[in-house]
Amino acid sequence: MRRNLKYSTMECRDIRKQKGSITLEASIFLSIFIVFYVMLMSLVQIAKAQVILQYSINEVAKEVSACSYILTKTGIVDKRLSTSEQANEFKAHADKLRFFIGDVRDLARMKRAFVGVDYVIHAAAMKQVPACEYNPNEAIKTNIEGAQNVIEAALDSDSVKKVVALSTDKAVNPVNLYGGTKLVSDKLFIAANAYAGEKDINFSIVRYGNVAGSRGSVIPFFNSVIKNGGTELPITDYRMTRFWISLTQGVELVIKALEEANGGETFISKIPSFKITDLAEAMMPGCEKPEVGIREGEKLHEIMVTVEDSMTTYEYEKHFIVYPQMVWNNRQKPNMSGKKVPEGFSYSSDNNTEWLTVEEIRELLKTVELEK
Repeated sequence: MRRNLKYSTMECRDIRKQKGSITLEASIFLSIFIVFYVMLMSLVQIAKAQVILQYSINEVAKEVSACSYILTKTGIVDKRLSTSEQANEFKAHADKLRFFIGDVRDLARMKRAFVGVDYVIHAAAMKQVPACEYNPNEAIKTNIEGAQNVIEAALDSDSVKKVVALSTDKAVNPVNLYGGTKLVSDKLFIAANAYAGEKDINFSIVRYGNVAGSRGSVIPFFNSVIKNGGTELPITDYRMTRFWISLTQGVELVIKALEEANGGETFISKIPSFKITDLAEAMMPGCEKPEVGIREGEKLHEIMVTVEDSMTTYEYEKHFIVYPQMVWNNRQKPNMSGKKVPEGFSYSSDNNTEWLTVEEIRELLKTVELEK
């Protein structure tokens, strides 16, 4: 009996030992599994970050490539050319034109580019709303610090007489980061007139919405849906309206600012409005138009002049001018050929007095060259 009992006791010890071994092995396996799981999740997060980063890089690359327009007295050359191709294309004007590869964030490069220049048109911007939201620091560096670099370079130049900065409707009551950075940029250019002192230089702004056919606007989007065989055109909101401005009209507004600005003005074209639903009908007659909901950072209507701006806004035959509320020199006087708008006036795409019909939109579309 004792032997059997002893044997049973030893057997129990072996069993406990085996159970302990199983527990130890399970603990080791569980630890390894947890470490592996954490590493896997980290890799997933890194992959997500890489996707977002690549998307942002692609958007920024598109922005950079879109800035190779050449503004001339007769308009904009809407063909992207390399620096050498630009030089060859305009070699007859080699005494007037120089082509630089540079960055608006680089103040030293801006100063070099401004040598011997009389007029500066500031069109550099990081403008894609999603790209700005994903990369706020980069948007600030380009749209705000870049604007300040242009101002500093112009003020330090011995030749620059006028600077015209291109603004956007999104800078008016901004609802996204891009609009916020452009609002600050506008304020910087207006305030730059205070730093000019007695120097013969002034800074002004032109403001308009998306140029018809420009990259990222609704016309190229609808066009891509149609080209890919789509049978319906999605509408974010049936109430949505926009202004219609052509590339030529945008250039004409810049030239007007160069010719007439005394410093601190914001020039705004008087242009027709259209409904997004009418644009869809013009591009694909009779198509289905499902309402899909407004996008993040998007507005129902484009606003150009706010009620608050009406106190210093004057109306002219083909444009409005919002004059600065703070005046720093005697040159900043309103052009009295216009008339002051009534108190409480505002100018937006939904309260416009001029509207395009579906047929008029269809005719205008024939003149639009889509930006690639």
